[in-house]
Amino acid sequence: MLILLPVQEILKNIPWLVVLVLAGNGSGKGPLWGLAGLVIALSTGTLRWFTTSYQIGAVQVQVRRGLLRRRTLTVPRERVRTVDLTAHVLHRMLGLASITIGTGRTDRKDDRGLKLDGLSVQDAAWLREELLHHSGAAPTGGVAAEDATLPAELARWKPQWIGYGPFTLSGAVTVLAVVGFGFQIVNEDHLNPSRLGPVDAALHQLGSASTPVLVVGLILAAAIVISLASTFGYILAFWNYRLTRQSGTLQVTRGLLTTRVISLDERRLRGVEFSEPLLLRWVKGGRCIAIATGLRVGRGAERGGSMLLPPAPRAVARSVSALILGTAAPVEGKLLEHGPVAHRRRFNRVLLVTVPVMVILLIGWRLGDVPGWPWLAVLVLLGLGMPLAEDRYRSLGHAVVQGRLVVRSGSLVRRRCMLSSEGIIGWNLHQSFFQRRAQVVNLTATTAAGRQAYRMQDLTLAEAVRVAEQARPGLLAPFIVTGPVPAPLEAPIPGPA
Repeated sequence: MLILLPVQEILKNIPWLVVLVLAGNGSGKGPLWGLAGLVIALSTGTLRWFTTSYQIGAVQVQVRRGLLRRRTLTVPRERVRTVDLTAHVLHRMLGLASITIGTGRTDRKDDRGLKLDGLSVQDAAWLREELLHHSGAAPTGGVAAEDATLPAELARWKPQWIGYGPFTLSGAVTVLAVVGFGFQIVNEDHLNPSRLGPVDAALHQLGSASTPVLVVGLILAAAIVISLASTFGYILAFWNYRLTRQSGTLQVTRGLLTTRVISLDERRLRGVEFSEPLLLRWVKGGRCIAIATGLRVGRGAERGGSMLLPPAPRAVARSVSALILGTAAPVEGKLLEHGPVAHRRRFNRVLLVTVPVMVILLIGWRLGDVPGWPWLAVLVLLGLGMPLAEDRYRSLGHAVVQGRLVVRSGSLVRRRCMLSSEGIIGWNLHQSFFQRRAQVVNLTATTAAGRQAYRMQDLTLAEAVRVAEQARPGLLAPFIVTGPVPAPLEAPIPGPA
């Protein structure tokens, strides 16, 4: 760990060290500033080893850390929801691993759970089994005892799945981050990239091209770069992916340079989300996401550990969803449509947003105050919005199948969420001003798992009540009035004292 922690601090602070060196070049002391930053990073990593200790008890897990400000983090073992074992390249070289214990306290980004870094691989594997299955047996010679039940494999990664990488667009974030960091370095050090020969030649080529060719070329170049980055990120994240089930625990193993082993107690599982982003739908792909307590879906499916199946063939995603749920009915069953009012409202939204703006721009163009291309651009958006509205309506659907509430919605990302009725803790009925005129309502099932709210849009009130009572009988019953509403009683007039 005296090697691991200082090196991790240096790698984590490389961007700031570079900025520090470049900022110090103005006074000729850039190397000294960089050396000072390097010493601080090394000292920080070394102090973490001297000031951190942990204890695994029969009732709780306790971690103490800090030098000037001592902190003691305590997690009751009964609150453990997930155990995430991670080993990047440096970990594997040193025979170490990192464990993150998730408690499901909150879904915020700053709740990273309790982390133990620098454990031996054997102790980390034993600790994961101990916290999830509460075996109570100590590791023998640092090696975990083998479970009597062999894991059942639900899915395994195939090289053909790499073809779905370019359609995830996850590389767009990476490309934007790299471009932003490069722009910051250039701006801080007042560099002029055009002085470089290749950059100067490329700028001359772009300057000699016509505007349409330039726009098309930039779009194609951006698409190629983003596709390559997305594919590379897909391989790094999901190489050697494997999903297994053992002793009531789902275990996801994946990663090329950094290996992650994510264990999820099925007692915390409340359902499965079958997700189809627009680009994946074009190539007949999909992915599976767990609806469970203790997973930070707000940080993203990959980072939060809720990804059960990476982008893969649609048939595989449906099969994995059915295996996890124990039945294929919620995955393959036909859903109820939301009716003509919901269909009309999808188109009304597009028209109300684009038509008034287009009319104003058109009038301004005829009066000579506005150029002609803005209203044409809005007209193009209107043409794209109409099929999008139709697709959004076709994506709407709901049903209650074998004790599970199935909700489908979305166009850019179509989601089919299959939530266990036992996981529903409340109903939220919302009706806007325009919905009251159209006599429809939004019904939202609230739960402590996943996105915590699963909404069915533009249902009739009778259908919303029927679905709520069928999915969770009795939960909405105290608020339903079946007969005529009685008139309010008049307050008695107090007599003289």
